Amino acid sequence: MVKFFNSLVALATLCSLPLCYNVASTLPLRPGVGPLDRRVPVDVGSAPWSSLVRVQTELGERCTGFLVSPQVVVTAAHCLYLPHVRRFIQPFSVHVLRAYRAGSYAAHARVVSFTVPPAYRPLDENGTAGADRAVLVLDHRLLTEQEALPVAPMPHDFPAPVLLGGYGQDRDEVAIADPGCRLLGMSADGDGRPLLVHDCDATRGTSGAPLLWRRADGRWAAIGIQIEAAAGAGGRAVPLEEPATASGRSADR
Repeated sequence: MVKFFNSLVALATLCSLPLCYNVASTLPLRPGVGPLDRRVPVDVGSAPWSSLVRVQTELGERCTGFLVSPQVVVTAAHCLYLPHVRRFIQPFSVHVLRAYRAGSYAAHARVVSFTVPPAYRPLDENGTAGADRAVLVLDHRLLTEQEALPVAPMPHDFPAPVLLGGYGQDRDEVAIADPGCRLLGMSADGDGRPLLVHDCDATRGTSGAPLLWRRADGRWAAIGIQIEAAAGAGGRAVPLEEPATASGRSADR
């Protein structure tokens, strides 16, 4: 199985990093990325990006996720759904690569189990987007408790400065982030569950990435899970904790 997994990684890295960037520059803008494309590579060896993971399946699907404890990853539930057979993938077919960059990574683990909220209906994305979250349990620890990304409730005032970064499909060999975006406010799915609205440049592949906000103590914390790219720049995220009442004006896009 190790040999098989290594072959998967090799296939994913046939394109060298410079070539990947050249190809990406010729592609049309992706959903969620504006005309200025503010995304830049980030250092996956340093916090908060050292807790970032690439979630990939043995069927070739890829998303982003993040470690909230040494052995637990959070990502978007839709990344684990197989629409052609209308069921979720088996956990043992999901691999997690921490601090991945161009074929190398700090650590690898296999998923042994995951949970998805019963309210999430993959065939009703609009109605249940606010439940689009999954918690993955790994077969071993990938970092220390101190290195895991803390979770926090969303800030009270809008707009608020945030960060969003992950493995976008146009540059999926390197983690990239929009360092200058904002949390604009709140929206809701069709069933009324809250969603966070932001203007960060992030496209397909970043589903499951953490929406980051700097706490009063200076440490970055995850306040949401990226699940959706907008037609232009921005998208929506599932809040990780029950949002407090905002004193600023909410946004709905």
